[in-house]
Amino acid sequence: MKKVLSIILLSLILVTLAFVPPVLAADAASGAKIFSTNCAACHMGGRNVVAAQKTLKKEDLEKYNMNSLEAIIHQVQNGKNAMPAFKGRLSEQQIEDVAAYVLEQAAKGWT
Repeated sequence: MKKVLSIILLSLILVTLAFVPPVLAADAASGAKIFSTNCAACHMGGRNVVAAQKTLKKEDLEKYNMNSLEAIIHQVQNGKNAMPAFKGRLSEQQIEDVAAYVLEQAAKGWT
């Protein structure tokens, strides 16, 4: 009986790991470099020079439903209003890394 339970538990763990979303592999350190090159002109320190009320600070990300990797990835890929789309200019991995960096900095208060 213990052997059967062990096999079932191991199977569940393997299935769970097999379906981990790829955004968990994002690299915030790499995202910092990409952000500095592509985003900092408008978003230095988490600010927004075009729409001052829509910063990258935690409170504003939450207020505008942008406080998830998926939401930020979508915004970076597709752009919106004055923000250009970076899909095609940055790879999917680079965009994921930038999103991870933005969330990490928002959590730290953009220190």
